[in-house]
Amino acid sequence: MIKKAMILAAGFGKRLNPLTVDCPKPLLKVDDETLLSNTIRFLENLGIEQVVINVHYLRKKIINYIKKKNFNLIVNIVEEKNVILDTGGGVLNAINHFSNEAFVIINPDTLWNLNYVSEFKLMENDLMQSKKTKCVLLVVKKKKSFDKNFKGDFNLKNKLIDRNNENDLEFIYTGLQIIKPEVFNDLEKGSFSINKVWNQLIKKNELYGLESNIDFLHISTVDIYKTLIKKKII
Repeated sequence: MIKKAMILAAGFGKRLNPLTVDCPKPLLKVDDETLLSNTIRFLENLGIEQVVINVHYLRKKIINYIKKKNFNLIVNIVEEKNVILDTGGGVLNAINHFSNEAFVIINPDTLWNLNYVSEFKLMENDLMQSKKTKCVLLVVKKKKSFDKNFKGDFNLKNKLIDRNNENDLEFIYTGLQIIKPEVFNDLEKGSFSINKVWNQLIKKNELYGLESNIDFLHISTVDIYKTLIKKKII
């Protein structure tokens, strides 16, 4: 069973300006929650016991917010003080928190709900059934995305992810993956995208995916955020 997770919360949230000028994106309100607390509550429902949160932009606001909340799991903050390390570099910078255990990486800008729990369990089973499997992504077809501007990240066939036809990528990454620390073994610390890890796995036919059947709600722009609020979806 997966017991540890990392929430990527260091980004600038530039596409949500001016909402993120004084408020980091993870602290944007979602009904009575924030994007960050909604994500943590979701992880609690997955059975996660420890979570690492990396912070950079307006990091003190996130740190103070966590201190004031009472979550039912252990929260560790990793500060990226001098430079933002991007999605891959941020994980590698915190990799010592995960020992040799597979762990979750999750983005807080997707609206996670309990419907995702069963899909996570399927991902977990896929990862645990084979020693060869080092990473499983939850992906969704573009037609299920509320935001119709996504161009697509991958294709998926027989649970294997590829980018062979870059002009016709049918699936979007939802922001949820399970990964083994060993995939970072040959990488040097610094700023880099998690795509660097994924591309290495794709070359070896070792990047796996699970198709989500849940409508994909992602806070990508101010207009999307305001529309979701107006429609009372959040």
